[in-house]
Amino acid sequence: MTNNHEMIIEINNLRTSFRRADEYFAAVDGVDLRIRKNEVLAIVGESGCGKSTLATSIVGLHNPINTKIEGEILYKGKNLVDITEQQYTQLRGSDFGFIFQDPLAALNPLKRIGFQIEEPLIYHTDLNEAQRRERAMELLQQVGIHNPERIYKQYPHELSGGMRQRVMIATAIACKPPLIIADEPTTALDVTIQAQILDLLKELQIETESGILLITHDLGVVAEVADRVAVMYAGQIVEEASVIELFRNPKHPYTRSLLNSIPQSHKVNEKLEVIHGMVPSLFNLPRGGCRFAPRIPWIDESAHEENPILHEVGPEHFVRCTCWKDFHFKKDGGK
Repeated sequence: MTNNHEMIIEINNLRTSFRRADEYFAAVDGVDLRIRKNEVLAIVGESGCGKSTLATSIVGLHNPINTKIEGEILYKGKNLVDITEQQYTQLRGSDFGFIFQDPLAALNPLKRIGFQIEEPLIYHTDLNEAQRRERAMELLQQVGIHNPERIYKQYPHELSGGMRQRVMIATAIACKPPLIIADEPTTALDVTIQAQILDLLKELQIETESGILLITHDLGVVAEVADRVAVMYAGQIVEEASVIELFRNPKHPYTRSLLNSIPQSHKVNEKLEVIHGMVPSLFNLPRGGCRFAPRIPWIDESAHEENPILHEVGPEHFVRCTCWKDFHFKKDGGK
């Protein structure tokens, strides 16, 4: 992967907070990210760490009544944090494609598949009815559906989970958007279908040169399709590197703990590692100091920074806090 890719989106100090009573709590807290053309950037972390909130913040899917978004999401010279809902509507579908986690919930149960794929084309292109139908057929074939004429006329409930996910992808890429956001696109699918969907995403990315932001908690998925990885914990990015660098040379205690908890074929009779403690809830999250510190209590407090920042520890390899230098797993001689 080269680093001279054209930037699609630049995120600076993004903070997305949800209101509870009269207080706001940040679910995404000071995130900086660059999404480039023709690469897959994976955001990985446990459930509740803010991955999906980050994705939905980019495409403006939060209710402004109980959500506050601050910072910068720069796209084509505009800060998306400041644009209107009407302006966002122009971007969704044409510039941003979104593949949701649950296609059955995301697809309209009362509309035929053909109409749903053509809908972004109605809003964002000048194609006539016959051309839209032709494009829908082409898209269905592109996502690996072999009988497009039949599927075109069907309703979402008549399709399997894998087929519905392919339809979602076809809808997301209909207008060839520069950015595709895939939020846990393979969670509900069995392993064979999962592999097919991942191969499909990778093929589409190469073909369309789009940037893909892939949200996942599955490190196997990351290893297979990502170019770069940002590891997220408690609303913050704690490590970012190329996929090869991250798997070969993980630094942050959380990244190392995640990798250590994956089943290994050569450790058949060993117990699986478990990350100590629990993911903190949004409402009682320690906002100062290293947020991962409570989960590695055997590391001395002095190893942590008071206000942890991202340090470049290698070319394009960033790690939050200095505790990675002193980290060891408990069984390796911890207290």
